[in-house]
Amino acid sequence: MTKMVNCVVLGREAEALDQSPYPGELGKKILENVSKEGWQQWIKYQTILINENQLVLFKPEARKFLEQEMEKFFFEGGSKLPGGFVNPPKKGN
Repeated sequence: MTKMVNCVVLGREAEALDQSPYPGELGKKILENVSKEGWQQWIKYQTILINENQLVLFKPEARKFLEQEMEKFFFEGGSKLPGGFVNPPKKGN
């Protein structure tokens, strides 16, 4: 039987993650409150943050920034996209 969680991203019950995607207490909190689909939304959002802010991921300050944004995204009402960001048009439109 598939494990389900009440996903904070989707606002409904959805399939749970198989394991913690992040270390420590934040990872535990994510595992208990975020679905697979919700986590994938974060991955897409995180990619935008990395690219738009030109983050260098081996730098501790970049990782700290992403962790703070992850906390906001999941548990503090959302994270803000970088100023001036425009979603590219969908293919086929």
